[in-house]
Amino acid sequence: MLRIVSVLALILATVSATNVKQCKDKPFPLAVRVADCEEPPCVVYKGTYAIMEVHFLGNNNNIKSITTTTTARVLGMNLPYDLPEEVSDVCRNLLYGAMCPIDKDEDVTYQFNFYVEPVFPEITADVTVTLNDVNGEPITCFVVSCKIRKGATATQRDEYLLDWTNPHSE
Repeated sequence: MLRIVSVLALILATVSATNVKQCKDKPFPLAVRVADCEEPPCVVYKGTYAIMEVHFLGNNNNIKSITTTTTARVLGMNLPYDLPEEVSDVCRNLLYGAMCPIDKDEDVTYQFNFYVEPVFPEITADVTVTLNDVNGEPITCFVVSCKIRKGATATQRDEYLLDWTNPHSE
């Protein structure tokens, strides 16, 4: 059953994958899907969530903890962006029944909900997303170009998040 779910996840991830760039000297994910974006730059709105699914393979056996880190390249500078623990904890946000620990070559999908702060400037930034094991070793890494634009109200943001994460809601 788990294999069927994994195959289905792979098919869904590749059908609507977003074209992202590989990080230098780091493993590349199997697929990345950014909501409403197949070809970057992906437009993200201040005060909303940029929702991504990252389909990747484990790089070692018995990985019990995976943490996401992000940086944004803006005006030639790499600016780190600290994520809340509930977002950066990959194991807490795995999809399709997957859970940690994961093993080498096990394929899993992480839902990454990145909140675009209302104070962010309206610019284009290259966002690097890295998933690291407990030793700080990269499991996977990618770069996606995002255009930050004036956003929706909090009510619109919450409705969008609910609709995207629960496609069967009426």
